[in-house]
Amino acid sequence: MSSQGAHLTRLPGLEAEVIRVNIGKELEKLKQAPSWQRESGRSSETLTKYNEFRIVLVRMKPGSYMSQHRAEGPISIHILQGKIRVHLPEDRIEELDPGELLTLDRCLEHDVEAVEESAFLLTIAWPDTASKE
Repeated sequence: MSSQGAHLTRLPGLEAEVIRVNIGKELEKLKQAPSWQRESGRSSETLTKYNEFRIVLVRMKPGSYMSQHRAEGPISIHILQGKIRVHLPEDRIEELDPGELLTLDRCLEHDVEAVEESAFLLTIAWPDTASKE
């Protein structure tokens, strides 16, 4: 394992030099996951996990909600299916349909609401802490 990925012992394949994922198959697996049956109505899987970069596949049932949160780095939300609403400060709402991409700057508080059964790719970039040490 590379020194960059040495701390990622739980999911060692997620920091590989090259990663290829079949999104359709992963979406089906998420629908079978125990978390899909819980009250939260959502399921997710980390597809790539480097020190400064993550990609997470998220599937949400209609009406489910991810309450207000924020990321320490910038994020992107790329909707694959369904429709979601991203609630932002000052009562701003961004409604996203399949194929649309939304980016948010670091530390911007937001929450996500699934209008329909939905799936999206969440990409998170963290600040490079190694260069600050």
